[in-house]
Amino acid sequence: MILSLRALSVERAGRALIERLDLDVGDGQIAGVIGPNGSGKSTALRCVYRALRPTSGAVLLEGADLTSLKLRESARSIAALTQDAHAELDFTVEEVVGLGRAPHVRGNRPLDARERELCRAAMRRMDVAHLADRSVLTLSGGERQRVLVARALVQEPRVLVLDEPTNHLDVRHQIALLSFLRGCGLTVLAALHDLNLAAAVCDRIAVLRAGRLVATGTPAEVLTPELIRDVFGVEVTVVEHPRTGARQLLYDLDEGTRS
Repeated sequence: MILSLRALSVERAGRALIERLDLDVGDGQIAGVIGPNGSGKSTALRCVYRALRPTSGAVLLEGADLTSLKLRESARSIAALTQDAHAELDFTVEEVVGLGRAPHVRGNRPLDARERELCRAAMRRMDVAHLADRSVLTLSGGERQRVLVARALVQEPRVLVLDEPTNHLDVRHQIALLSFLRGCGLTVLAALHDLNLAAAVCDRIAVLRAGRLVATGTPAEVLTPELIRDVFGVEVTVVEHPRTGARQLLYDLDEGTRS
């Protein structure tokens, strides 16, 4: 499923948070959005999963403006993991994952056998099946993050919108999640802070600064020492992963931070 942002702008209190952002994510591609804090990454993603209405421009799904679709209809195609996602209610893991079926279920209909198996499969995929009967309030941040990814998968979306999906995850689960994304066949738009993970998993990367798109392209095209210096204000040395060939960044510490 093709996802497109066309001249997307968001203004709040007279301040431009996003300015005429254009971005395309091809069917089955993984696109990463990177940039400093406050650059507009989360704001752009909120427009895609319809938590925020753009001031102008549009988000298109297979060429159709999202605003022309009912919320339930778009939720059947787009699932989101938000940066501030959390669970306040004392639900079990299995119950939280089952909430992912909400766009497909009307009224209080219980989940059928196929949907229950879908939930079990998602929990196995995210390595939380052993936590099925635990309250989400008793989980660590990383465990809870994996539960919420499982909930998103249970929606059976064609587009995944992920805001800092590796937040709280240990290295093993970061790699497991990104490996899954590489092979899942879904169209993925993800805001990422870890540039090396972005380089390893993304087909394309969009760089934002102060709400504006400053570069877009493959990781090799975008992740250059010059751009990293200009946008993030840090010095890097670019190397290739010896086995995969993926671009990786080695950061130089500021002289003032060294002991």
